[in-house]
Amino acid sequence: MDKKILVTLKQQLSKIVIEEKYKILWRDYFGKEGIIKKALQKLGKLPPEKRKETALQIQQIQKEALELFLNKQHLLEEKTQLLSLEKEAEEIGLAIPKIGHLHPLTQTIRMMNRFFTDLGYSIMEGPEVETDEFCLQRLNVPANHPARDMQDTIYIKEPHFLLRTQTSSIEARILEKYKPPFKVAFPGRVYRNEKVNKSNHFIFHQYQGVVVLPKVSLKDIFGTFTHLFRKMYGPEVVVRYRNKYYPEVEPGVGPDMQCFNCRGKGCRLCKGVGWIEMGGAGIIHPNVLKMAGIDKNKWMGFAFGLGLDRWAMAKYHITDIRTLLGGNLGYKYYENENTLQ
Repeated sequence: MDKKILVTLKQQLSKIVIEEKYKILWRDYFGKEGIIKKALQKLGKLPPEKRKETALQIQQIQKEALELFLNKQHLLEEKTQLLSLEKEAEEIGLAIPKIGHLHPLTQTIRMMNRFFTDLGYSIMEGPEVETDEFCLQRLNVPANHPARDMQDTIYIKEPHFLLRTQTSSIEARILEKYKPPFKVAFPGRVYRNEKVNKSNHFIFHQYQGVVVLPKVSLKDIFGTFTHLFRKMYGPEVVVRYRNKYYPEVEPGVGPDMQCFNCRGKGCRLCKGVGWIEMGGAGIIHPNVLKMAGIDKNKWMGFAFGLGLDRWAMAKYHITDIRTLLGGNLGYKYYENENTLQ
């Protein structure tokens, strides 16, 4: 069963506007005579050595297909509720006012989710209260590793339980739980004991991704980043890449984007350098694969972590990260300009 079926399903669901056609498409996939049911029935005819691998592949496709259907169902229900409200409003001569808008971070997450799902990624999440094992040890940071000093960790119960310092902890859980190949992206909130200023906060957000395939290279990372930057900020965006050190990858790289506030001239936001660090990435370290029980001779991977708050700030020209978590409803949405101010 080819995963291309999910691409076809996305296209079919995108064209559905009424619930009846949704039900028909559901039966085509999950009914007694549906595509997935038939695929499962054929497992018994396969040789034993192929049966398990094919079953796992079908289960993964079934899971992702179900997520697509549930998301579409939610959208249809929202549309039905809105139409019902509009009808009631028309009957009593009222106009429904437009109140509020999505938070800039929420909008940015949704944009990135669409981008990565179009590339075949699954979207997942993980716990914010983590164990030392998954947040540090399984990412090649043992108890005596100097990189622990870089984390500024906030412990719930030292030394075992903590507020996650990075969404890489979700990566560690995915590597342990799922068998490759896979491509997964996951946004989330993280915590570090840092001084709060215009560009840093002790509560912030990251957008993480992990890919495990028979073969990957830095070209895959650069290609993904270049495509994402252009999708988010347009073809004229200026980006550079630098060597970076991260314990869980080797080699490590990171993209910097020309400061959106000063256009490279230097300002308080970019600390006078003209560039803003937007994330980090690299080829997954063999030790990380080994701890997850993945054969490093058969599989390779790359991982990336993006500073989600900074991506939102650059997208909507927000110059102080502190306002993203404040109670001030100061972001007024200008629909025609598609900006937040």
